[in-house]
Amino acid sequence: MNFIKFMTSNAGRGARVVLGLVIISLGQFVVQGTIGTVMSIVGLIPLSGGVFDFCLIGFAMGYPLKGADARKKLAGN
Repeated sequence: MNFIKFMTSNAGRGARVVLGLVIISLGQFVVQGTIGTVMSIVGLIPLSGGVFDFCLIGFAMGYPLKGADARKKLAGN
């Protein structure tokens, strides 16, 4: 549960944005080709999750998808 608390926090949002940018950069500039394009598309998931405040990992663990709602639920536990 501590991991979910971190991922839904502002620091976790920032980490998801950074992770998404790293994956996209690696896909475009290091790997390149078809696999690089796929990596870049996959990198959009954590990037958009951090920017738009949703957490797929928390959702998979039974918490609300929206970050604000997940933080409220975690604060109540």
